[in-house]
Amino acid sequence: MAAKTSSLDEELCCAVCSDFFKDPLVLKCSHSFCRVCLQKFWKENSCRECPLCRRKSSVDDPPVNLALRNIVESYLQQKRKSESPHCGLHGEKLLIFCEDDQECICVVCQTSKGHRNHHFRPVEEAAQDMKEELRTALNILNEKLEKIITFKEEYEKTAKHLKSQFQQTEKRIKEEFEKLHGFLREEEEARLAILRVEEKEKSRRMKEKIENISKHVSTLSEKIRDTETTMKSGDIFFLKVDLAACSLQDPELASGELIDMAKHLGSLKFRVWEKMLGTVQYTPVTLDPNTASPWLSVSDDLTSVRNTAMKQQLPNNPERLVSYPDLLGSEGFTSGQHSWEVEVGDKPEWTVGVAKESVNRKGGVKYSPEDGFWVLYLRNSNKYKACTSPPTHLRLERRPQRIRVQLDYDRGEVSFSNPADMSLIYTFKDTFTGSLFPYFYLGPNVDGSNPGALQICPVKVSLTVTSSQ
Repeated sequence: MAAKTSSLDEELCCAVCSDFFKDPLVLKCSHSFCRVCLQKFWKENSCRECPLCRRKSSVDDPPVNLALRNIVESYLQQKRKSESPHCGLHGEKLLIFCEDDQECICVVCQTSKGHRNHHFRPVEEAAQDMKEELRTALNILNEKLEKIITFKEEYEKTAKHLKSQFQQTEKRIKEEFEKLHGFLREEEEARLAILRVEEKEKSRRMKEKIENISKHVSTLSEKIRDTETTMKSGDIFFLKVDLAACSLQDPELASGELIDMAKHLGSLKFRVWEKMLGTVQYTPVTLDPNTASPWLSVSDDLTSVRNTAMKQQLPNNPERLVSYPDLLGSEGFTSGQHSWEVEVGDKPEWTVGVAKESVNRKGGVKYSPEDGFWVLYLRNSNKYKACTSPPTHLRLERRPQRIRVQLDYDRGEVSFSNPADMSLIYTFKDTFTGSLFPYFYLGPNVDGSNPGALQICPVKVSLTVTSSQ
């Protein structure tokens, strides 16, 4: 049967394209070809002849072989029907869908023991429902694809920003170490210059002493020779010998003639380091640029922050606060006492304090201890509030240029004061859990209405030396 079908397939195929005839034309030699195939053959060969027997055709437009066309169409229709799925056990068409076994079956299978008491549906109906399920699944997959593409773009942005951060950080590290190297080179040269001056002065004095002693040696040597000559002469000459040279004082080495090595080398590293402390600044809080809003610009030394005129293209990493112009400090506190001062200047709007690590970073926030904020804020240049629930309005006698924030984690206190006159502004009392981070909000700078930066103030570094015993 298969051989017959294969032979029939060959008889119903065009000799040029080897596919089933499409709109066949018949030549006088009785050979038939697809219209397109015959026209293409004639055009390429520049002559009208049969592609099989090469007999020339006397007509430009051969007639359609209607009988052959109908046979081909009928055969293809039957072929498509015969190729529809059939039951492997009974040879019948699969017209029923068994919902229990989730498979297509024939009418004979439906009455068999294997499908007794099962639930059935027409294949077309089940297929339509499955198409709906697939359509829903396809929508979900498309949504997932869009999300993945978005994440890929975000990853690419993050990778680009990471590279920029690396280059910027590498540059800053080199610059800072170059300053330290420059300080050490200058300090080395200064100390070597002092050593050279001491060596030159003491060498000069020693040279003078050597020259003086050399003169004394010459004088005494001459005196010795004269005395020896006198001793060999008559007695009367002994009475005229001058013995004053014998009473000359012997030269002595004075103290302080050597290089004072102890002065130059004693605790050298410590003294250089002690001097270096005067050239460096220490701030108790470092701003974290990875948490900064895209509308903020953090200084290279991570101690100040200001508004930007344009929104920056930054990755939306989990740490970043995106809804308002705010950011966090880099270090969280889970115990102990901590203090820092913020230079607020004349900014008409700001918020400072501490916030829990778990605060909402991607949406709206409410300043309250219940929402993880213990902060003090200024609005409209004169409205101070401690963000309690409800907010506590504050009256300040003078406008502070700096705000001191003091956190006592173990006692559950956050205090705000004016370091200019040491006046207390407000103290929160609570019980803390989790990490608390320094928090800073600059407020929008619309048309330059809120200029200026928030600056973490450096603290004076003192050095205490204690015995190791």
